[in-house]
Amino acid sequence: MMFANVFLILLAYYFIKPLREGWIAVSDVEGLSKMEVKAYSSFVQSIVLLFVVGWYARLADRWDRVTLFTRATLFCISNMVLFWFLQPSFFFEELPLSGIVYYLWVGMFGVFVVAQFWTFCADIYTNERGKRMLPFIAIGATSGAAAGSWLVDQLVKSGLVPTEALLLVAIAPLLISIILVRKVEQREGQRAGLIDETAADQDAGTAAKPEKASIWSGAKLVLVSKFLLLAALVTLFTNWVNTNGENLLFRVIQESLAVTAQEQAVAAGQPMLEFIRDGTTTFYGNFYFWVNIVALLLQAFVASRLLKYGGFAAILLILPVIALMSYSVMALLPVLAVVKLMKIAENATDYSLNNTSRHVLWLPVSSAMKFRGKPAIDTLYVRLGDGLAAITVLVGVHVLALATAEFFAFNVFLVLCWLVAGVLLVREHRRASEAG
Repeated sequence: MMFANVFLILLAYYFIKPLREGWIAVSDVEGLSKMEVKAYSSFVQSIVLLFVVGWYARLADRWDRVTLFTRATLFCISNMVLFWFLQPSFFFEELPLSGIVYYLWVGMFGVFVVAQFWTFCADIYTNERGKRMLPFIAIGATSGAAAGSWLVDQLVKSGLVPTEALLLVAIAPLLISIILVRKVEQREGQRAGLIDETAADQDAGTAAKPEKASIWSGAKLVLVSKFLLLAALVTLFTNWVNTNGENLLFRVIQESLAVTAQEQAVAAGQPMLEFIRDGTTTFYGNFYFWVNIVALLLQAFVASRLLKYGGFAAILLILPVIALMSYSVMALLPVLAVVKLMKIAENATDYSLNNTSRHVLWLPVSSAMKFRGKPAIDTLYVRLGDGLAAITVLVGVHVLALATAEFFAFNVFLVLCWLVAGVLLVREHRRASEAG
């Protein structure tokens, strides 16, 4: 049921995500390049998420986990219906900044649906059960993402589902996921309840009342232990590096489309906007398809074996090692074919092996820490990485005037810092496992 649940969630997510790239590509802001619009939107998203994570922490204190999941998912579904009305060339020819607002919302979806599933998953399994089950469940995530990418391409090409209807189609798997979560809660909740009652009898009268969640509680939580601080740093470096790479890929794509449009003598105005939007959406549809296919293969045949024989260290550190090699190659050859290939390798590893390591990381810690620390780190510190990537674009474009190859070289330096933080986190995880 957990496998099917995450399959449906990621299936829906990849109906939503390709629309983001095409929509942001035609959301021009005067005086800014397309890469800057994308990067600065990510920075605004990180600020908004600071408040969203605090709000989510308050809801986690107030509601039980299945109520939280249900209501958060229904909230996102209502938003999807609203954005369905606002899409370009649907009810409105062009609504200013609507693409940027949608870009920000996709980040919110990651908090309320994707991240909360993995928090729920980490909470219902013990350390040993989780190490056995999480790699298998993660196959559901990667296969759902691959299926979603493929279905979007097939449905739109066939004409069965117009592009503007994809948001409505994505509602169905999300509704089914709510039903599955409630069924899992009925089974696993009863088992966990027996353990919780025993622990409560032993600890009655000794537990302190938890601090009330606030907007800043998730951000401040990482300061209470070295484990959480290092987890936050690894997450921040991971996303800073990856978002820099995504922004540079977007830059190379737009440069390539501009050359192609000039060669094909595409007229300015609406024809040019449609050419850019369709070209960007098509590229990312193909890109996400191959990323998710490779991720599915890695998740199915490598993740569990690497975790079993190499341990947590191997599965955590493999992504920065691959990123180090990839960005070194991209710094030497910053052309679209090479950048696409290297980013497929990096993202596929991130979505499979590194995704598994992120969830195994939390198995030894308490339930309270999971529902406060994990959402904060998985969302707030991920988006802070986006913010630092935006600052990288700002300084690199307007102050240092860096070429694309020089941006990639800076990413190599960030990956080295990421490796150091990762090695230290492996040590802390080992200590937490022994203490647990």
